[in-house]
Amino acid sequence: MSTTVSQGPQLDANGLRQALRVAGGCTLGFAISNLMNWPYGIFFTVYPMLLLGLVPVISKPVLKQFIASAGFSAFIVLVLQGLFSHIPVVMTLIVFLCFCILFYQMSSGGGFLFGALGAVGLSIQLHFSSYVTGVDTVYPLIVSNGAATLLSIVIAVLMHGIFPDVAPRIPRVPPPKAKESIRHEVLLCASVATLSFVVFQALDLQDSISAQASSVLILFSLCWKAASLAGWQRAIGTLIGCNLALLAQLFLYNHSDFLLFPVLVLWILAFIFSRYHILGGGMPGIGFGVLTTFGILFGNSLTPNQDLVYSALYRFSSVAVAIALSLSAVYVMHHILNRFSVTRHHTYE
Repeated sequence: MSTTVSQGPQLDANGLRQALRVAGGCTLGFAISNLMNWPYGIFFTVYPMLLLGLVPVISKPVLKQFIASAGFSAFIVLVLQGLFSHIPVVMTLIVFLCFCILFYQMSSGGGFLFGALGAVGLSIQLHFSSYVTGVDTVYPLIVSNGAATLLSIVIAVLMHGIFPDVAPRIPRVPPPKAKESIRHEVLLCASVATLSFVVFQALDLQDSISAQASSVLILFSLCWKAASLAGWQRAIGTLIGCNLALLAQLFLYNHSDFLLFPVLVLWILAFIFSRYHILGGGMPGIGFGVLTTFGILFGNSLTPNQDLVYSALYRFSSVAVAIALSLSAVYVMHHILNRFSVTRHHTYE
C-alpha cells in the first residue's frame, strides 16, 4: 500500500525567486515612501508590485514600456486638468480615447505592460487630480508618479540582482487575435473604465480610490469569457485582500507608527500571495487580486492616528460594490458588442 502523501503544487526555483522579488520590491517601495514622508504612497507600493509581478524578466523593452506608461498618464492628466476640467463632456471623451489606446496595446499583445500600467496609473491620477483645489496642486501628484516610476525601476533591478533566476525562461507568445476580437476587447474595457471614472466623479466618491483602481484591475481579463472564468476569482481575491488589510490594521492598531511592523506584515502577505499568483501562471487572477488590493490599501491608508477599522471596512464595502457593478457592466457590454459582426468576439459561445 502506498504511503505517499499528496502535496499541493510547489514553486520551482525561478518561481520562488520571483515571489521574493515581488514581496521585497513592494515592501521596499512602501518603506522608502514612508521614511521619506512622500505623498501618494500608493504609487510606491503598487508600481513595484505590478512591474515585478506581471513580467518575470526585466529587459530594455519592459523598462521602456514602464517609463512610457508613466509619461503617457502624467501628460494626459496635465492636459485634462489644465484645459478641459471645466468641460466634463469633452474630458470624458478624451478619457475614453485614452483608455482605447491603452487597452488596444494590451489586447494586441504588443505593449501589454504599457497598457496595463498606463490604465492603472491614469485611473488613479485622474481620481486624485479631480479633487485638488487648484491647478498648482496637480504637480505634486505628477512628481510623485514620476518618482515612483524611477524608484520602481531601481527596485526592480535591485531585486533581480539579489534574487536572480537560476534557469532561462521560455517566453510565452500569445496566440494571434482576430481584428473583431481586438475591437471587442478595446471597446468593452474602455467603455467600462470610462464609466467607472464618470460614476466616481458624479457621485463625488473622493475617498474611494481603492474601489476605482479595483474596477480597472478586473478589466485585465479583457473580455467577458475570461472574466466569467477569472473575474469572480479576482473579485474574491480583492475581497480577501481587503479582509487581510483589515486584520493587519487591527493587529497594528497602536503600532502602525513603528514602520518595522507594517513592513513585516506587508512582506509576509506579499510573499504568500505572490506564490499563488505565480502558481496560477503569472497572469492576473485571484493571487494578483489579493496582492494589488492590500498593496493599494497599505499604500493609501495605513497611516498612524486614523480610524483604522472604519477605513478598512469602508474600503471593503466600496470595493465589493465596485467589482460587482463593473462585472455587470462587462457582461452587458459584451452582449451588446457581440450583436455586431465587426465587434463580435470570436471566442464567444
